[in-house]
Amino acid sequence: MSLLTDELRARIGTEVTYTAPEELGRAAIRYFARAVGDDNPLYTDDAYAREHGYPGVVAPPTLICETNQYADVPPDPDGYAGHDWHIDIPGSRKVRGGNTYTFHRHVRPDDVITATWRLAGATERSTSGGQDMLIVSSVATYTNQHGDLLCTNEETIIYVARKEER
Repeated sequence: MSLLTDELRARIGTEVTYTAPEELGRAAIRYFARAVGDDNPLYTDDAYAREHGYPGVVAPPTLICETNQYADVPPDPDGYAGHDWHIDIPGSRKVRGGNTYTFHRHVRPDDVITATWRLAGATERSTSGGQDMLIVSSVATYTNQHGDLLCTNEETIIYVARKEER
């Protein structure tokens, strides 16, 4: 059974772009740091940040990767309102394969973030148990209003064919 359909194959290379409607802001930085339990004063204290070579507070690195804050898409059936490729492969289960982040520069409160996602590829393989699986990769780039590259996020989603009932 092939999990890679012609429809999905035709979508490889597709890009979507989301731009935040306003600057990131100090409050978003502070709330995110608190939510993830990171009390680093770089995120809340201008004087401390300046003592460490920054012009003021900076954002925790993965804050901008949470596209649900600016993607402006309706929530899916599970309530998630961020970027999703909406790939449905009947007879399979979706497994997060992971993310690889590369951070290029610190994000500031006055940055307006743009995320551009590209569906990079899909590869068919088999699990060690002989089940068909499809590995889907995508790449997101995050830039600010000046076009400065802030972060690159390589994401992998795996679709594993469910074992047939006997």
